[in-house]
Amino acid sequence: MMAYMNEESLRRTVESGRTWFYSRSRRQLWNKGETSGHFQFVKGIRYDCDLDTLVVLAEQHGPACHTDEHSCFHRSLDGRRLEPAVFEALTKLYELIRERRRLMPPGSYTTSLFEKGADTILKKVGEEASELIVAAKNGDREEIVRETADLFYHVEVLLALEDVPLGDVFEELLRRWK
Repeated sequence: MMAYMNEESLRRTVESGRTWFYSRSRRQLWNKGETSGHFQFVKGIRYDCDLDTLVVLAEQHGPACHTDEHSCFHRSLDGRRLEPAVFEALTKLYELIRERRRLMPPGSYTTSLFEKGADTILKKVGEEASELIVAAKNGDREEIVRETADLFYHVEVLLALEDVPLGDVFEELLRRWK
C-alpha cells in the first residue's frame, strides 16, 4: 500500500512497531488496522537515496488495501486485475494454509492434514523430500519442479501446525546470507 507519513506518524511507527500514517484530508494520524483489524507489524524501514521516501517492510495481518485486496497495487495500467507475482507464491500459499487451519473447511486436503495431525504431516514432508531426491537422481526437470512444489507445500503445512511464521524462516535465510 502507499500512504503519507509525517514526523509524528513515523515516530509512532518506530515506537509501536505497527504502522501509523497521517491523513492529509482528515488532518489526523491513523493506525493501520485500528478499524479493520488488519495491522501491519514493522520488520524494517528503509529510505531512498534522496532521503524523501520510505519503504516500510511489514508483516501484514489481513489485506493492506481498503478494498480487501492483499495489496493496493492489484491492477495493470489497462485496469485488469493482476495475479500475485511469482516471488509472492510462498507467502500467498502460507496465508491460504493458515486460513484453512483457522476455518477447517470440509473437503479440503489441507484440512484433512490438520485433522490427522503432526505424524501424518511429518510423514508427508518425508515422502515429498524422498520423491524430490528420486526426481533429481533421474534428472527429470519437470518432476523436480512438481516435487519441490509438493515439498514446499507440506513444509508450510508443518510450519502452520507449529505456529512458525514463514517470515521467521525468511529471516533465518537472510541471516545465513550475510
